[in-house]
Amino acid sequence: MGMSVTISAAAAQDAEHILKLQYLCYQTEAELYGDYGIEPLTQSLESLRAEIALGHALVARLGDEVVASVRGRVDEGGTARIAKLIVHPRMQRHGLGGRLLDAIEERFAGEPAAKRLQLFTGHRSESNLRLYRSRGYVQVSSEQVGPRLTLVTLEKESEARAYVASA
Repeated sequence: MGMSVTISAAAAQDAEHILKLQYLCYQTEAELYGDYGIEPLTQSLESLRAEIALGHALVARLGDEVVASVRGRVDEGGTARIAKLIVHPRMQRHGLGGRLLDAIEERFAGEPAAKRLQLFTGHRSESNLRLYRSRGYVQVSSEQVGPRLTLVTLEKESEARAYVASA
């Protein structure tokens, strides 16, 4: 009998599991760009705990195991910055990343301060770019941050704002 994946708010005690999963998931990105010093691989547990406390953090569980996560927060300008969408390698390509992205967007839709949703990824991260574009994100900028890495920033209007604009 198979178990289903459940998505819920991350709790403080999930931080270590998220950090370990983040380290595993970002290995392929580090290899892709030839840079093992990227922030997701060097982030401290304390820094991760602070991110969880300051914004929205979600985890996907298969039974008791954390197999995916995403987090984000709304900045002073009304931009909901979504970050570190990660899915365990054995769980990829089954729609879990899309489900998590939808779930965090729903969280931000409930926040009137969130005017737009924004995220970023590396220019060679084709599967990430495909997912984000399929969910309505459009590229708004790119910035070369290293000799091999250009960050692509994508954005879309918040559902709450879209609802207000159409009412």
